[in-house]
Amino acid sequence: MIRSLVVAAVLALLSLGSAASAEVIAAQPAGFEVVEHVHIASSPAKVWIAIGQVASWWSSSHTYSQDAANLSLHTDLGDCFCERWNGGAVGHMIVVASLPTRMLRLEGALGPLGGLGVAGHLTFDLKPEGQGTDLKLTYDVGGWSKDGLDKMAAPVDQVLGEQMDRLSRYVTTGKP
Repeated sequence: MIRSLVVAAVLALLSLGSAASAEVIAAQPAGFEVVEHVHIASSPAKVWIAIGQVASWWSSSHTYSQDAANLSLHTDLGDCFCERWNGGAVGHMIVVASLPTRMLRLEGALGPLGGLGVAGHLTFDLKPEGQGTDLKLTYDVGGWSKDGLDKMAAPVDQVLGEQMDRLSRYVTTGKP
């Protein structure tokens, strides 16, 4: 009885989606590329909608206001991934390409990268796979930092991997 309950629980968790696999593809003093992959047990249309509900899945600990409820992301060309709260506002990124249910590309520098002489492109690629969606997130950053950007690749990779896991859980369970 207990064994069958454990097996059922494991199978239920596996059906929700897999944890993001993360990788620093390249890291040099002038830039880096990180890639996150996750399979989400839901349609590309549902994943697309969820991406735009960033306030529901992004971690509050990775915001300026310490409250993800202050985030917004509209997926139309020229729209802003923004954070607004009483006493401040940050424009994190701008939508530069929007192909609904297939690809969303944002331009800008996240977090501490925003204060450096860098440019970044964050791309969400959605591909239908089986009964779900393979989601690939790529963040390419290039520019100048006196200490070198290569040292920032691993921490950025870790933060983005966490966000992908949260997005996957949000899509499949309604909670990040």
